[in-house]
Amino acid sequence: MSLTLSNVILHQLTKNEQDELEVHLRNQMLENDQATEDLVAELHRIYSSKGAKGFAHFADDSEFCHWLKQVRSGEMDFLTFSSQSAQRLQAELAKYPFAEAGTLVLAEYQSLATDYLFIGLLPTCHSMKVTEQLDISATDYLDVSKMDIVARIDLSSWETDADSNRYLTFLKGRVGRKIADFFLDFLQAEVGLDVKEQNQVLMQAVEDFCADSRMDKEEKQEYRKQVYEYCNGQLQAGEEVTVKELAQELPASDDGSDFYQFTSNQGYELEESFPADRTTMRKLTKFVGSGGGISINFDSMLLGERIFYDADTDTLTIKGTPPNLKDQLQRRLNTEN
Repeated sequence: MSLTLSNVILHQLTKNEQDELEVHLRNQMLENDQATEDLVAELHRIYSSKGAKGFAHFADDSEFCHWLKQVRSGEMDFLTFSSQSAQRLQAELAKYPFAEAGTLVLAEYQSLATDYLFIGLLPTCHSMKVTEQLDISATDYLDVSKMDIVARIDLSSWETDADSNRYLTFLKGRVGRKIADFFLDFLQAEVGLDVKEQNQVLMQAVEDFCADSRMDKEEKQEYRKQVYEYCNGQLQAGEEVTVKELAQELPASDDGSDFYQFTSNQGYELEESFPADRTTMRKLTKFVGSGGGISINFDSMLLGERIFYDADTDTLTIKGTPPNLKDQLQRRLNTEN
């Protein structure tokens, strides 16, 4: 990967004997050598590959944003910026009982002609190593693969389009960890583009377009399938869903208007492009549900053919049980009888 590193530094957050969070600041920048370049390249790669990202933008009164502008203009050096940021993060994290220790990484770099600022609180893990003399000693290492308190700012986008609501991305983190409650507060940023909402609006627009075009069941299924194939292709390629491009892949309605014109004229609040959401997208071609010990997943084309739903009795009838499930059921019945 082609990556040009400008600045990188580590600071550490630790717990004292009173279980209070303390910050330990590094007093000089790390050297831009092969080791640091490899670290930042790996951070960039893993972050880019992770799903469940949220989008955000700086609040108007963001002090962090002001510091970052000073860094980019040369009014503040990166060491001072990173130290102030680490102290601010420690003060924010100290408000929460689940605050954890870790190593704060700040890196400014360029990849594929785009400038980025990476900010992540990485877990520090303890392990053992065997020395050249075959002795065993303790060692600490950064568990990069398990990072989940991370944000990345597209500096190029931020500086060319400050009104954008998506130049800052962050990992939403594990269930129960409300990263927006502390990491976005630390950055003084506000949630921007809602990817899941955009995908849900797109799915609704597809259903409305099919209904407005008076498509029959088979035509609707084919239309949904084409939308799914396009969105899934974009997802696999790491590209965003572009509504105008999607419309070019789809047949127009009887009056000649295409899907893009339909969404524009009907007032659907869709961005020109946005990332595909795998869970929402699957609903185009499948019915999926779970709860009460039951998990059901089937192709939407089977509804009304092999699978029937009675809303009055809230009953789902399946005709033609999958062979492997049928075998399990028969074995259990034979055992109990």
